[in-house]
Amino acid sequence: MPRLAAVLLSAVVLCGTGWSFFEDVSVGRELAASANAFVKTLNDTERQTAVHPFDTPKRVDWHFIPKPERKGLQVKTMSQPQREAAFKLLRSALSQVGYDKATRIMSLEKLLKELEAGKGTNIRDPERYFFTLFGKPGEGRWGLSVEGHHLSVNFVIEGDRVVSSSPQAFATNPAIVKTKNNSGIPLETRILDKEETLAFDLVNSLSTEQKPVAVIASDALKEVRNPGLPHPPKEEPAGIAVSKLDDAQKSLLQQLVGVYCESMPPKVAAERLSEIEKAGWDQVHFAWAGATEPGIGHYYRVQGPTFLIEFVNTQPDAAGNIANHIHALWRDMRGDFALPIQ
Repeated sequence: MPRLAAVLLSAVVLCGTGWSFFEDVSVGRELAASANAFVKTLNDTERQTAVHPFDTPKRVDWHFIPKPERKGLQVKTMSQPQREAAFKLLRSALSQVGYDKATRIMSLEKLLKELEAGKGTNIRDPERYFFTLFGKPGEGRWGLSVEGHHLSVNFVIEGDRVVSSSPQAFATNPAIVKTKNNSGIPLETRILDKEETLAFDLVNSLSTEQKPVAVIASDALKEVRNPGLPHPPKEEPAGIAVSKLDDAQKSLLQQLVGVYCESMPPKVAAERLSEIEKAGWDQVHFAWAGATEPGIGHYYRVQGPTFLIEFVNTQPDAAGNIANHIHALWRDMRGDFALPIQ
């Protein structure tokens, strides 16, 4: 069998990131340069809001719900040069695929505001996203958080390397735009498409012997586990092991994992996949709960020694369409935020 990481890396290269894995690109140096350029645009008061010590508890205070208060400097309060520098920093932290997902998730806030007819006026806002730095970029370990409703990306960087890129949360309401609107969001817009369709393809490919092992509950979990907590749950993996899948099913699972990696810069994606391969793909499990068709609540997780993926689609969208509201997370089973699980 060819090295699975190499196969997946080729797929990520072709996904439109615009980078090659064989270029001598230092993600850490690029991030530090973009972060320092952003800091230079800030006055003293703004700097106190946007930049915190690396060891502050705020670094692990994260969530993707519409919280009334958040750490960091809000896009809404930024000048145009500051916004440009902030989004250049976000672009440095993600691949083109990831950057497109993040900015499209932000844009859905105006649709939510319209569909909710003014409810939550101060929360549904595409400019209500926050940028926070921890420590001094380029010196020792330092961190970056970009967060708001349905988006939370968190990084720890040291020298040339991104040493942690979790928790990573991308979410979307609606999952598929089904309602005509005046917000400029086309019908059938679907930001987290492959995260859902590949998983449906996989669960529906399972045999009558495999499915009872993979399906852990007839009803979907209502939410991903440990949202907003510093670490993922320490539970043992559930569901069916990769070793029990046929070649076509293994390919689907590998593609699904690749989707969650391709939002990161290629070298970060490469490291994630290399770590999975070193730990052993046969140690990875796929678990499903709920319906195996769209429009009814469903949930899945993919778990290995180094990572955890969780996906849930049970809530209605803002227009009332059932199971049309996705939360999808990547977490590190060894500890998020470059902090070991105790």
